[in-house]
Amino acid sequence: MSGYYSLNIEEVLKSLKSSEKGLTEEGAKEKLEKYGLNEIQKRKRITPIQIFVRQFTSFIVIILLAAIVISLLIGERVDAVVISIIVVLNGIFGFVQEYKAEKAIEALRKLTALKAKVIRDGKEMEIDSKELVPGDIILLETGSKVPADARLIRVSALQVDESSLTGESVPSKKVTESLKEGTPVTDQENMVFMGTIVTKGRGKAVIITTGMNTQIGKIAEMVQEVKEKLTPLQEKLKQFGRWLGVVTIGICAVVFGVGVLREYLATGLIETIYVSEMFLAAVALAVAAIPEGLPAIVTISLALGVRRMVKRNALIRQLPAVETLGCTDVICSDKTGTLTKNEMTVRQIYVNNSLINLTGEGYKPDGQFIPADSMTALDNKNIELLLRIGTLCNDSILSRNERWEIFGDPTEGALLVSAEKAGLKKNELEKHFPRIDEIPFDSERKCMTTIHKINRENVAYIKGAPDVILNKCEYIYINGQVDRLTEKDKKTILKMNQDMANKALRVLGFAYKPLAGKYNPKPEEIEKDLIFVGLQAMIDPPREHVKEAIEKCKTAGIKTVLITGDHKLTAIAVAKELGLFKEGDKALSGEELDKLNDEELEEIVEDVIIYARGTPEHKVRILNTLKKKGHIVAMTGDGVNDAPALKKSDIGIAMGITGTDVAKEAADMVLTDDNFASIVNAVEEGRGIYNSIKQFIQYTLSSNLGEILVIFLAILIGWPLPLIAIQILWVNLLTDGLPGLALGLDPFSKDIMKNPPRKREEKIISKEVIWNILIVGLVMCIGTLFMFYSYGIETIKAKSIAFTTLIIFQLFNVLTYRAKNFKIDIKTSKFLIGSVIISVLMQFAVLYTPLNVAFKTVPIGLFDWIKIILVSCTLYIILESRKIVIHYLGTKTLKVR
Repeated sequence: MSGYYSLNIEEVLKSLKSSEKGLTEEGAKEKLEKYGLNEIQKRKRITPIQIFVRQFTSFIVIILLAAIVISLLIGERVDAVVISIIVVLNGIFGFVQEYKAEKAIEALRKLTALKAKVIRDGKEMEIDSKELVPGDIILLETGSKVPADARLIRVSALQVDESSLTGESVPSKKVTESLKEGTPVTDQENMVFMGTIVTKGRGKAVIITTGMNTQIGKIAEMVQEVKEKLTPLQEKLKQFGRWLGVVTIGICAVVFGVGVLREYLATGLIETIYVSEMFLAAVALAVAAIPEGLPAIVTISLALGVRRMVKRNALIRQLPAVETLGCTDVICSDKTGTLTKNEMTVRQIYVNNSLINLTGEGYKPDGQFIPADSMTALDNKNIELLLRIGTLCNDSILSRNERWEIFGDPTEGALLVSAEKAGLKKNELEKHFPRIDEIPFDSERKCMTTIHKINRENVAYIKGAPDVILNKCEYIYINGQVDRLTEKDKKTILKMNQDMANKALRVLGFAYKPLAGKYNPKPEEIEKDLIFVGLQAMIDPPREHVKEAIEKCKTAGIKTVLITGDHKLTAIAVAKELGLFKEGDKALSGEELDKLNDEELEEIVEDVIIYARGTPEHKVRILNTLKKKGHIVAMTGDGVNDAPALKKSDIGIAMGITGTDVAKEAADMVLTDDNFASIVNAVEEGRGIYNSIKQFIQYTLSSNLGEILVIFLAILIGWPLPLIAIQILWVNLLTDGLPGLALGLDPFSKDIMKNPPRKREEKIISKEVIWNILIVGLVMCIGTLFMFYSYGIETIKAKSIAFTTLIIFQLFNVLTYRAKNFKIDIKTSKFLIGSVIISVLMQFAVLYTPLNVAFKTVPIGLFDWIKIILVSCTLYIILESRKIVIHYLGTKTLKVR
């Protein structure tokens, strides 16, 4: 790459065998084969074999492997084989889930791939940045992330944030002139580097190096790579697992010790066979007690949930965001494109002190420019000038392939459409009025200026907020001539602006100014003493389903706050139409917000629904105040300056269509359709995922407690073991496997958005959960031991009955998680019901096939099954009755049931 910055533009293009029309598609393919993909080498991915081997490295599996060895040593080959099969089945189950999760996460990485605007075969197009090659001509604009190292060939007020590469916090101002040989990277002002951010202006550049040959490639940094890390929930569960492991091993040690001691006190002997049986039972009990499937269930629930979110147009970039979504109680949303369609249509224009209403649709420039009012009294020069300014002071492009499309800002797109309908085409106007300079729009000035050559003279065209434009004007263009702008004129124009805004129209003001041959390019010099021309007012209709989504938020205890750069009256009109704003609600303008100190804002922040004329700095202030009040805040944004607010929010949400690369990188979630309804869908999914995980924890712990109590009490009483080791392992595999997974696969309750958001500090194992676990454990224990006793504790049939009763108890337990008032919705519980049926059939196999030899069971009769079901269903009746009583009393209960 050395030397390109010291060459002039022609030499650079010649060296790379390129031109300003770009490479040909064939040439680009050849270079792609030669140079490879434009991407940084990623860390080595974990292989399927490594995933499979990892299933056998956990502490609990090591205990099982030890049990297999001991079984072989004492001659219990059948036990050893069965335990081996169960270990392998558990390993396969875990492998399948982890492998699916890895695939889902890999798919998400592909979705986060950056795009780049290039010129190939003389045409502008958008491609994946990894397909770029040396010689490609790229287009840069405010908010773009530079996709590769490139030499600039054209710039317009271009500034680039190179802090990620150089550490310099001040953006670098770019030029196209060649520099002297030996200029360090930090001073190469005619170059742009991969991973840096365009903060201002526009530019065109030719790529000189890609991938690992770039500056950032040399230090192996990849900004967009998603870092894998445990979520807060997974961290909590990891700690919980360690605690549970220690407690369980302690209990199992007590069970083993008490069992051996009782045998010694009863017989005066300690037989090796009995010791081995007790040891295997204790090991099996440890396996049953510890929910070893929990990490896999959490991973697969998160991965499947994230995949569902993608289908609902929400791309999660950071897994912890899934959990935080369930806690969100405030959504701060932009208006344009999020609550509305982002398809602006000019409906009214104001010129020559007259208002003209227009008909026709938005992005359909095939139609005619049809004023609803008579134009006979108007000078068409005024209209033509107004539309010309709107077309030329404009960075968007209107093009037609299969259909009309706007490339760029939709507001600017609407101006192009209105001009096209009047017969004014941008490409033709640019031939007669070429742009020679520009001052890009920024949120501080709230206007944009372009400078054009007209014959031998220069003229500045300006568009922006009407009040801002008026303040810069001293004259008005009326009846084809320039007059002094009076205070009366200003009041008339401002009133017209307000009337338009009251109708939820977005209004832009337009002005121009003749310039001398040599002019001062500073904004404060050009943007003064302007000549006012007129207004164009457009509307952006609300998106479908947004009104219902806002209503759903209200029901779910989530407040929606609108933060927009629009006029306050416009924002209120749209908010009223969406059911977001009612009488008595507060709306603040940016100016009013600036007058409030932090204490004053804190007092009213929970009552404010709309912040109009808001800036990115206002977003950060509003966010900090809401968080200080204890709220969990989701914040939307699309611009470069929104990045701080997106980073600081609990959930940063970037727009996938209109959002800049900077905003997307700062966000936790990206909306692929820029639709507010998708945010609400994501919150719903987040709540569902958390509830599924919580359900599994509650289900598995309550069932496992039942198993522990059955074995422990039987030993304390002095009875034989109701279940042997392989039967305990089978219960664990059968009930924690498919039914546990089904809790995360089936659709969550439709009522999930009728509950208030959970508190972030809410414990997974709350007092209510503990009570539920104790009730389930005790009922299972009493019922199983009752059946064991009623069939004679010494017989194989008694053990077969206890074995089957415990399984059916646990299946009734899992069904209560989908029941409401004793009824189960089959449509939304297909996976769960299917898993229960499969579990029962698998139990049939160990009772009625030759497998019963290995599991030491005997077939049981129809009457036995009736008794088992009658005893087991008591748990279902008790739990459902408890739900009804708690609901009737109106006290807080588990939202997961």
